[in-house]
Amino acid sequence: MKSHMVWFLFLVSFLSVFPAPSKSMVRHYKFNVVMKNMTKLCSSKPTVTVNGRYPGPTIYAREDDTLLIKVVNHVKYNISVHWHGVRQVRTGWADGPAYITQCPIQPGQVYTYNYTLTGQRGTLWWHAHILWLRATVYGAIVILPKRGVPYPFPKPDHEKVIVLGEWWKSDTENVINEALKSGLAPNVSDSHMINGRPGLAKNCPSDQGYKLSVENGKTYLLRLVNAALNEEMFFKVAGHLFTVVEVDACYVKPFKTDTILIAPGQTTNVLLTASKSSGKYLVTASPFMDAPIAVDNATATATLHYSGTLSSSQTILTLPPPQNATSVANNFTKSLRSLNSKKYPALVPTTIDHHLFFTVGLGLNPCPTCKAGNGSRVVASINNVTFVMPQTALLPAHYFNISGVFTTDFPKNPPHVFNYSGGSVTNMATETGTRLYKLPYNATVQLVLQDTGVIAPENHPIHLHGFNFFEVGRGLGNFNPKKDPNNFNLVDPVERNTIGVPSGGWVVIRFRADNPGVWFMHCHLEVHTTWGLKMAFLVENGKGPNQSILPPPKDFPKC
Repeated sequence: MKSHMVWFLFLVSFLSVFPAPSKSMVRHYKFNVVMKNMTKLCSSKPTVTVNGRYPGPTIYAREDDTLLIKVVNHVKYNISVHWHGVRQVRTGWADGPAYITQCPIQPGQVYTYNYTLTGQRGTLWWHAHILWLRATVYGAIVILPKRGVPYPFPKPDHEKVIVLGEWWKSDTENVINEALKSGLAPNVSDSHMINGRPGLAKNCPSDQGYKLSVENGKTYLLRLVNAALNEEMFFKVAGHLFTVVEVDACYVKPFKTDTILIAPGQTTNVLLTASKSSGKYLVTASPFMDAPIAVDNATATATLHYSGTLSSSQTILTLPPPQNATSVANNFTKSLRSLNSKKYPALVPTTIDHHLFFTVGLGLNPCPTCKAGNGSRVVASINNVTFVMPQTALLPAHYFNISGVFTTDFPKNPPHVFNYSGGSVTNMATETGTRLYKLPYNATVQLVLQDTGVIAPENHPIHLHGFNFFEVGRGLGNFNPKKDPNNFNLVDPVERNTIGVPSGGWVVIRFRADNPGVWFMHCHLEVHTTWGLKMAFLVENGKGPNQSILPPPKDFPKC
């Protein structure tokens, strides 16, 4: 009996010192896609929402958890939901872009997205991935580290989710449909939003904006998401500095700044210490555009409010950066470096199997019915190919060998060499097609993304589904394949899933194609995606037991 007691005590003490590894969980969510009458800017409209909320619900999970998210479509539109930045290892069926990895969920239908957050932790987000429905159908994904695993930075006292967006008083589907009919650009939004509120709007003083409550001496982890359709944003808080610790759910070397640059599709985690004794401080979200392109120039506002401060107290103000503050944007971007620690290494490919060079930009194609566009339509392209969306989703077409849906002849280089970022071109027409680029499993890829000055140079936030990638270099003008690689950062380049191609410049990314499936790559300015600035990679199955696409789920939507 005594020996049993000794053994029991030893076991208890052993487990207290070496606790059992934390188990991953299965977490269930239900998304009811419903219409809800919303009033913003002193104007009301029926709005597509998830669970009647705008922004939609935040998903909370831990690294390696499995999510089962049941989406029920109660509206007149087809719907699909993308889990932006989730790797979807072998589960492309749950990635979400309509007609790329799935047929949309039709009115009255249901689909359960089933995927695992394999090896990921940080802030990501979800949004509709069909038509322009992501204008209001979006929300954050908060992936905590495994239980017992600390952040690689000082533990914050509290965490807050802050989602930036855009708002149109008009129905956004009408906005884009009218633009497509005319051949011209759509109307810009009426306001920017911070957590679904515009703040102090000129013509509608009733909305005081989102209130970020803080206590003196406490540190807050702000999880920022830019869910805007078409605009990069600057984010500031009067009188306070941020410490940037993560972008796109990847840890970075911490650095301090008073201004965050965040493009549509990107997420940024920052630490903010409430260092003042009291007061109210203005929070601003304003557009960044350093090209001659029309944007919504309204600044969304919120308030950082110290506990104990009277609501009637005067707010301490700050000025947002100028709309064309390229130097502010560049300073932020150049400060980003992967943490590259022993626990979180930067696994940058150093030998390359596929060298790709993609131009990204605009064009003009004939459109006899586009009277406002004088018989032409503005389009967008990658390597002069304006992508045509198929009627059958690409992933099932690939998986089931359905012919005639796509080709795998996407050009690895531009069809015509010209002064990409500079001089004018006489022919601004593009080719059209549903063309993919095929990659063997585990191939390493270097991709140069080069902006063009056709019509106008512009910053393009490019998002790659199914992978993270490393930004190894960037610059202005035309990429020089002989000189520019000498300045690549192959040690600690920032790791992301959405990267801004600078206006009139280039960026180089590297990734390993270790996830079989069909993976969308597109500009996250929704207007450019609509115009055709998109393509897809087809990554073949590998030979190992865990290197092939899993079979589709039984409730997979049909076209």
